[in-house]
Amino acid sequence: MSGASCAGYGVNNAAAVLVLFILLVIILMTFAI
Repeated sequence: MSGASCAGYGVNNAAAVLVLFILLVIILMTFAI
């Protein structure tokens, strides 16, 4: 149960980081233009 909770949190955290990274790239591209 603890392992499943940790794995779920890891996937959720990775998704959040990925979304933030994509937003950062979009902002940088907007400023580049």
